[in-house]
Amino acid sequence: QVQLVESGGGSVQAGGSLRLSCVASISSPYCMAWFRQAPGEEREGVAYISRAGTTRYADSVKGRFTISRDNAKSTVYLQMNSLKPEDTAMYYCAAGQSICTLAQSSPYNWWGQGTQVTVSS
Repeated sequence: QVQLVESGGGSVQAGGSLRLSCVASISSPYCMAWFRQAPGEEREGVAYISRAGTTRYADSVKGRFTISRDNAKSTVYLQMNSLKPEDTAMYYCAAGQSICTLAQSSPYNWWGQGTQVTVSS
């Protein structure tokens, strides 16, 4: 049973920072990503990073969020700076062995339980 365990969520004021972490129980998945889902909204891709280090970000977070990974630890991080109230959502870690994409969640084989991020104005 593959597990992804997220940590690092919380409540901050606008302009603040948070760092999310996700540890996978499998060795270095091909693609690791962060998705988020706000109440009443569809799940959206935030950022992904391939095993080789290729990254991509949603336009809404470019320049504010940074994704990174430690392959030896099968861990992916999401450094979130200059947080805005519209970043408030449940953040999910995802991992997959096929393709990296932010457009759809189906290529990802495994998902974490989610960690809540709340940004107040």
